[in-house]
Amino acid sequence: MTNAFEKILEYKILPRFMMFTMTIVYVRCIEWALTQPDLSTQQASLISVVTGAMTGAFAVWLGSEK
Repeated sequence: MTNAFEKILEYKILPRFMMFTMTIVYVRCIEWALTQPDLSTQQASLISVVTGAMTGAFAVWLGSEK
């Protein structure tokens, strides 16, 4: 059991899966924004916050992949 758990940690499967999932959700948010006929300031702020969060998460993930 420990050997399998060590392999999961070694390959960093969970962080990579989480980044993949976040990327898919981010793309879906952008697609949603592009389908809106006229974005309100609240909707544009939402996309801005999601973009900033994704940028920060990506930077942290790249920093931990050393």
